[in-house]
Formats: sequence, structure tokens, C-alpha cells
Amino acid sequence: MPTFHYRSGRLFCESLALDALARRFHTPLYVYSASAVLENFRRLRRRLAAIPSLICYSVKANSNLSILSLLGRARAGFDIVSGGELARLQKVGARPDRIVYSGVGKTAEEVDRAIGAGILMFNVESAGELELVEGRARHLRRRASVALRVNPDVEAETHPYVATGRVIHKFGVPRAHALELYRRAAGSEHLRVRGVACHIGSQILSVTPFRKALGEILEIADALGHDGIRIEFLDLGGGFGVRYRRERPLDTQRLAAALVGTLRSEPYTLILEPGRALVAEAGVLLTRVLYVKGNGQKNFIVVDAGMNDLLRPALYGAYHEIVPLTRRRGKIHADVVGPLCETGDFLARDRLLPALCPGDLVAVMTVGAYGFAQASNYNSRPRPAEVLVRGGRAKLSRARESLKDLMAGEII
Repeated sequence: MPTFHYRSGRLFCESLALDALARRFHTPLYVYSASAVLENFRRLRRRLAAIPSLICYSVKANSNLSILSLLGRARAGFDIVSGGELARLQKVGARPDRIVYSGVGKTAEEVDRAIGAGILMFNVESAGELELVEGRARHLRRRASVALRVNPDVEAETHPYVATGRVIHKFGVPRAHALELYRRAAGSEHLRVRGVACHIGSQILSVTPFRKALGEILEIADALGHDGIRIEFLDLGGGFGVRYRRERPLDTQRLAAALVGTLRSEPYTLILEPGRALVAEAGVLLTRVLYVKGNGQKNFIVVDAGMNDLLRPALYGAYHEIVPLTRRRGKIHADVVGPLCETGDFLARDRLLPALCPGDLVAVMTVGAYGFAQASNYNSRPRPAEVLVRGGRAKLSRARESLKDLMAGEII
């Protein structure tokens, strides 16, 4: 049975009715399925069982502490891009030797904290960063483990805002400079070269770009081996696409077969960094209809969730299915819009929807990734609550912000 399904006309998450959760916790409300997150993780791990691998969940997709704790107990690794994400993992007791630190703009303070924590390795993205990591390791009298994030110049075939693997993008080290930087790192007594990394983008639906990217970093790893620099890890990054509308999601079984086929006889451990693929379809945003209005040319369904709660439609033009929590008859063609003072404050445009009325509850689907993670306090709106469902139990995993929370830390 799907994680989110109708039963007697009501939408359920696992075995709990979502309208009951909306009444209990109010709206807007993010709801996540623990079972869906764990099954997505375990399925990918099973498909890679034939080769040494480490699946590092990309914390930026959804950094909710309950989800991090859930995955940590399932023996996931983690991919982080900030000191704040490291602090979250330390809070839930994640193993530091399963943490990979990516990101193009690491600060000295962040590097110090990660070295002190004993993370698996830094994915270094520039010559300047390599110097910083070496210098901080020397200062701390430690040895920092590193990989270089190599920009393989592979077309990811995705939205331009989330493509990261071409030479025109800010990420990574050009391949032409990589070998020189590796030799420099290998000659340092404060650095330990452990891997070759790349990340070509997000929401990728084809196996082909990953196969090309793996070929690029495998070639670099082999060349380094010939130079006497032993590589342990090949980090292919993440970016595994899911279904939002009618697109065919990335076939992770085909992807795993291609990766296993290439690496089965190689001496490397594969690292993958999925985020969206583990949590996107495990989450929904519940919101209440405030008003239904028309102007003779267009209908608008005004709900209590806005672009501050879910930015993806405004930022990327992203499509999210919207369904009623209780099935309704009749149809209306309308935009679904939020209460903020922006024309770009919409959750859906030009949709044929059930005939909704004020007070009705709807679910915005597939928002477990980059939903709350991108939420803001724009228009001085408190951020919504988050709930984790496991079977027949719902746990408040983040309290709704209050007006007091909204102004905490400000000084008149």
C-alpha cells in the first residue's frame, strides 16, 4: 500500500488520517513518514550490496533532527555543507567517521569543528580551501582527510539552477587542475588523501550522466594510483530524481546495476549522497483553504501556507500535486495561492482541482525534500510545525514557531 493513500474517502499517512493530524497540530503542517524514509534508504543499500559502499544522506534536503536520528540508527552516513548541519548530526549522535563535508565556502571555524569531530573527509572545492584545511590541521596538530570535488564537465540534464557539474558552475576543481592539487595534498604531513568526488546536479532522471561522471572520477583515481597516491573512496554525489508530476523517476535499480558493474572488480568504496530520493515522497504539507475568489478571468484558492513555507514553486516553477484530505465532488480551475504580498506566492497555477470551499484541508505532495529546509520568516510569518508518523503514532518533531520565537534574538 502506498505511504499516502485514501481510505473511505480520507487521505492517510501510513495508518493515520491526515485530517486528524491537521486538527491536532493545526496548519500549515509538514508530515513525514518514517517508514517511507527507511524503505527508500534500505532499498538503495540492498541494490548496492555487491560492492563496498556508504550511503551518505544529504542533510540539506531535510535536516529535521528526527529524520537524521532515524537514518543514523539505520547506519546511514551523512553529507553536510555547513557547520550547522554538523552540529545537528552531533546532536543526534551520528558517527563522525561516516560524515562527508562538501560545500564551496567552508570557513575556518567550520573546518576546525569538523577536524575536531573526526569526520570521514572533506570534499575540497578549490586550491584556497585545500590550503585552509591544511593550515587548520597544522594549527590543531591533526591530520585532515580529504578528497577533491572534481568538476567533470558532465551535462546533468536538469533545471539550470540545480545543475552543478559543468565548467560554468561555481562548484569543484577543474579536472585539468586536479592532479596537481592531489600531488600537493599527498605531499603534506597534515593531509591524508582518501577520495575523488563529484556532484553533477539535482533531480536527474537518467542513468547516463552518472555513468559518465563515474568514468571521469574513476579515471582520475586510477591515474593517482599510478602516481603512488592511493584512493579509497569514489564519491559520486547525489541528485537522484523523483516523480513530481508525470516524469519517470531515476531508475535506481538500473543505476545501481551500472555502478556495480563498473566497480565490482575495482579497489574502491563507492559513496553516494542521496537526499531528495530518500525523503521527497515521504513528506506532505497540510494547509487549510481560507478563501475561494474569482475575478471573472481567474479563480484563486487562498490557503494558509505560502512561499515562505514552500519555496519550490516560486523559485523553480516546481510542480507539486495538491489533493484534498477528504475527497470532494465537482471541479474548479484555479490557482492555489498563499497569503503573502507577492504575486509569486503560489503553490500551483492553472490547476483543475476538486471544488474546494473555505475550511477544506489539502495536502501538497512530495515536499519532504527542500520544503521546510527552504522555509523562511518572510512577512514575519512563523515557520510551520513538523510531525513524524511511524505506523499508528505521530510525534511532534518540531514545534510551530510562536510570535515570541519570531523575534527572539532581536534587540531594540
